[in-house]
Amino acid sequence: MRVNSNSKARTRAAVGLTVAALAAGATAGAGPATAQPKAAPAAPPAADCSAAYRVEQKLSSGTTWRMCWRYDGKAGLVLEKISYQPKGEPKPIRVLNSARLGQIHVPYDDGNVEYDDLTGFDFAQGLMNLAPSECPGGTIKTVKVPDSWNEDPNVKGLCTTTRSRGHAYRMQGDTANKVFQAEGKDLLVYTVNQVGWYEYMTEWRFQDDGTITMNVGATGSLSWDDYDAGDGRGWPIGKGASAAKATSHSHNAFWRLDFALDGSTKNTVEQYDSTVTAPTRGQRAPTTRTTRTKVTKELAGDSKSYRWWRVVSATGKNKDGHARSYEIVPGPTTKYPGRSYTKHDVYVTQYNKCELFASNNPGNCGAGAGKSVDKWVNGQSLTHPVVWTNIGFHHIARDEDQQPMPVHWQGFSIVPRDVTAMNPLTPAELGWQNGHWRPRG
Repeated sequence: MRVNSNSKARTRAAVGLTVAALAAGATAGAGPATAQPKAAPAAPPAADCSAAYRVEQKLSSGTTWRMCWRYDGKAGLVLEKISYQPKGEPKPIRVLNSARLGQIHVPYDDGNVEYDDLTGFDFAQGLMNLAPSECPGGTIKTVKVPDSWNEDPNVKGLCTTTRSRGHAYRMQGDTANKVFQAEGKDLLVYTVNQVGWYEYMTEWRFQDDGTITMNVGATGSLSWDDYDAGDGRGWPIGKGASAAKATSHSHNAFWRLDFALDGSTKNTVEQYDSTVTAPTRGQRAPTTRTTRTKVTKELAGDSKSYRWWRVVSATGKNKDGHARSYEIVPGPTTKYPGRSYTKHDVYVTQYNKCELFASNNPGNCGAGAGKSVDKWVNGQSLTHPVVWTNIGFHHIARDEDQQPMPVHWQGFSIVPRDVTAMNPLTPAELGWQNGHWRPRG
């Protein structure tokens, strides 16, 4: 196969994962900490790292996000010590110890090849320089790439900026003459990594309501000169019946999240399942019952209707006395059944410092432990849970994929559940409505 002249990596069928263009936003430099009353204790340092590796942004809605970053020789961008401080909270609330990609696994439909892009094809070394126009209103940080192919390993490759995401909420007031509405704001952190013909954009959105959304998107080029599958598995992308065919393939993207809610790794995991039964005599509608199962041992879980998981703080509660937690909200996915580690949507494993990649893991995790995440689910009790998510996309090329290929997104979110006692963006005049809505008096 012909190799892209801009990369050491091999030519591959198009399925880079790329992030959409950034909308203009405010400068993403370090923002001031939320002001505290004189009597309140000083907030702890948000991130134990030097200024060059710190991201701190106060959004216009009053929420501050803080974190450290580093660049790994295989995983690429790693975010650490991530904390969230909405207005009204006296100090930052730690959410994650670390967050990063756990693998991008790409098997081709014809069975001839499959790739582990992070551990097998120099994903990290393909970090691309970003132009100022790619980071509107933001800051581009210089990253020193380990084992770089280039003479100069320093790449202007990390963008931090802000953007609007549209309505955060809208509510008609009780008197029908006032509308409460606000635009949501996000801190956006992203990089672009080239693997062969394709460019992966790894995007992290930190919303002012406490939600974190992780996306990997693909763009770049179809490998047009090496695309004739010749086996009926390809899709024609040129003129006529004898056109070259692009080989179909899958992108199975894994993320690895090491939670530390309220600064403690001793979190618990819960699974919720609901069942709907037909109305019985006298009932006007079906009945829905939800049950909670505490996940005490390692889990290989499958998403389905009326099922969800949350990670619960062992130490922190909101102002209503409810345990803080984050809910896992998967995005659209196509589950790939061809490998054991892609047969499940969510894995929860006990922390092990060498269990870093969902497949083709280079670490020595002990005799018989295996090289993939499914092998690590072996009945250990969970005292420090690590969450792995698997979001798949089956890419069947189309004429519109050339040239260049439009961005395709796949990803998921973690959403705060009882982290604050009310919506962290609640207007001051509605603050009294916690737990009830009828006007006072």
